[in-house]
Amino acid sequence: SGVAWNKSHQCRLLAGLVPDQFQMCRRNLEVMHSIVRAAHHTKSICQKTFADMRWNCSSIQRAPSFGPDLLKGTREAAFVYALAAAAATHTIARACATGELPLCSCGSIPAELPNPDFRWGGCGDNLGYGLQLGAAFADSALKSSMLGAMQALKAMNLHNNVAGRQVVSDSLDTRCKCHGVSGSCSVKTCWKGLPNLDEIASDLKSKYLAAIKVTHRQIGLRKQLVPKEMDIRPVKDTDLVYLINSPNYCTSNLHLGSLGTQDRQCNKTSVGSDGCDLLCCGRGYNTYMEEVVERCRCKYHWCCYVVCKRCRQKVERYVCK
Repeated sequence: SGVAWNKSHQCRLLAGLVPDQFQMCRRNLEVMHSIVRAAHHTKSICQKTFADMRWNCSSIQRAPSFGPDLLKGTREAAFVYALAAAAATHTIARACATGELPLCSCGSIPAELPNPDFRWGGCGDNLGYGLQLGAAFADSALKSSMLGAMQALKAMNLHNNVAGRQVVSDSLDTRCKCHGVSGSCSVKTCWKGLPNLDEIASDLKSKYLAAIKVTHRQIGLRKQLVPKEMDIRPVKDTDLVYLINSPNYCTSNLHLGSLGTQDRQCNKTSVGSDGCDLLCCGRGYNTYMEEVVERCRCKYHWCCYVVCKRCRQKVERYVCK
């Protein structure tokens, strides 16, 4: 991430690029800061989003050398591909609006007419450019060859890339800023902006939980992804899809890509996925005491600062057996 990205040979520093991505890097050096930032965001936000689940996305730290949990067509792979595609689009769109990229600028003024109480202005996120460049980079690895045994997996990953970008497109919303005397809102300037990537990841997690198991079947003249269970509705562009069932991730099994939940911290009082019953898979948990230092007995001083003391206290923690 500290690379200047001003010389084409620096593209060789990125591991795992297919030839089309390498050529795109050489032709669009100014975009590579955003691509690398998107990769970092994908890693950190995936782990944050699944911190309370048995599969907590820790395997993403090995990227681009994924393990079986992200290579075999699981719903976890569906989420990671969708989030990575969404992150590339989101980061490029934002970089255009902040002036980081010389070949793009603010998003275009919306075609819809503004309401009487506001006018279009400001600098909106350039979703169009983000979609174009994000798709060109993320999809090229999957379009390089759609033949052979990997055809179904590539079709799945390509579908989930599209679904991730669709979530970004659907999240574009109107943002406004007030202008007027003494802070009044007599005039509002509005633009189209994207939410933080954390919110997009939350939407994708909901789609992960409702993901559809599919098979790659000949329909007419070409193969398509269709639901494995025929009584399920047809697959939409916005659905996440997967090919094989995931392991339960309760116990360590490197062949399946499961790291297990032993020694994971759990919440004794929760009935959700982070609760000790579910996270520990019925194995029980151990209790230990941890000393933490926190700010306490804070006092406000006129004017205008707060002074706090540092207090030590022991906190009970629980970890899965």
